[in-house]
Amino acid sequence: MCRNIKTLHNFDPPATSEEVHAAALQYVRKVSGSTKPSKANEAVFARAVDDIAHITAHLLEDLVTAAPTRDREAEAAKARARAEKRFGRAAA
Repeated sequence: MCRNIKTLHNFDPPATSEEVHAAALQYVRKVSGSTKPSKANEAVFARAVDDIAHITAHLLEDLVTAAPTRDREAEAAKARARAEKRFGRAAA
C-alpha cells in the first residue's frame, strides 16, 4: 500500500491537488489498515484524508531546496527502468 505514495516535492510542474489527495488517501489507508472504511467510519476516514491533504499542500508550498527541479517524465522513465530490471519486461 505505501509503495503507491510518490514523492511530490521539487517537481516541475508542481504536484497537483489530485496527487496530494491520492497520497493522503494512501497514507490514511495504511495507518487505518483499511482500504475502504465501514459506513460507521466513512466520515472520519474522509475527514482524515482531507486534513492530511491540506497539511501536505502546506508542507509542499513551504519546503525550500537548492536542488534543481526534477522532470516528471525523466523520473517516470527511471522508475520504469527500475521496474523492468526488477520484474522483467511485461508481456504485450
